[in-house]
Amino acid sequence: MWLHKRIGPGEKAPEIVNVFIEIPMNSSVKYEYDEELGVIKVDRFLYTAMYYPFNYGFIPGTKEEDGDPVDVLVISREPVLPGTIIEARPVGLLEMEDEEGFDSKVIAVPKDKLDPQFANIKDINDLPDAIKEKIKHFFEHYKELEPGKWVKVRGWKGAEEAKKKILEAIERFRKEESRGS
Repeated sequence: MWLHKRIGPGEKAPEIVNVFIEIPMNSSVKYEYDEELGVIKVDRFLYTAMYYPFNYGFIPGTKEEDGDPVDVLVISREPVLPGTIIEARPVGLLEMEDEEGFDSKVIAVPKDKLDPQFANIKDINDLPDAIKEKIKHFFEHYKELEPGKWVKVRGWKGAEEAKKKILEAIERFRKEESRGS
């Protein structure tokens, strides 16, 4: 819990958010942060011959309706080590559904100061179609060989929808913390 309280979503959220990286791009290992132990653990090796197309993690100090923090895929040129915080700018949302219910992923790019290459990407529609297709293809297929697991991609939403989702998750986290949940 220290990560959520001490690091939090960032002072400029939802415009710029802190993302705790769990899985570096090009990894076929699904790592997950273990709250109780405060370490990153191997959750599983992907059953498919696939790898995460970009860096994957979550926004500390947020809580989705399912109780998990907001998931984020950070588009970048290089892998980022697990356990690293990267400041990123949300540009969109990939809405999905899986065997556990509704699931969406915020799509973000490093803030301009970290990598000016992405300065012109303000919304999901600014991304090249090839990058969007790569992301969509990964999430449509990465669970295919796992018994009882499935994913259905519902579609893309823009930056404003992503920021709204983040603000709602920050508020949900704060309300539950103030109640002592």
